[in-house]
Amino acid sequence: MYHKFNAKEILEMAAIIEKNGHDFYKKAAEDVKDADIKIFLLELAEMELKHEVTFQEMKAGLTSKEKADVVFDPDDESALYLQALADTRVFFEKKIDTSSAQEVLKEAIVAEKESIVFYLGMRDMVSDDAGKAKINGIIKEEMSHIQIISTKLLALN
Repeated sequence: MYHKFNAKEILEMAAIIEKNGHDFYKKAAEDVKDADIKIFLLELAEMELKHEVTFQEMKAGLTSKEKADVVFDPDDESALYLQALADTRVFFEKKIDTSSAQEVLKEAIVAEKESIVFYLGMRDMVSDDAGKAKINGIIKEEMSHIQIISTKLLALN
């Protein structure tokens, strides 16, 4: 089934993914032994929360056209679909080796890349007049995470 999304729906998914990212980093921080990496992971968890707020603010600023339904959904099943999609696409029950700081950071980069790939795919399902530019904003936010994590990883080597 092909579902055409509007910016509001994508931003709702983005907020869920960011919450899942927060939980992912928080759990990794609990399990990792290296104190410096623990602090870094907690900082990443906080960044995920800030991104969640950013996406909620972006959603609040959408025009009525960007919020308009693009499919008929009288039973509001789209919300359930979006929840399931966001929960299973990125940061979903990731198992990471927390005994190595490098491995933790490598897995974090993989998760961030997966989120970017997800958003790139979703961007193609949003028309220009339904808020495609907003999706580009999400992608830039996620790319900044990769840069931050990569810098930390390179510093460990």
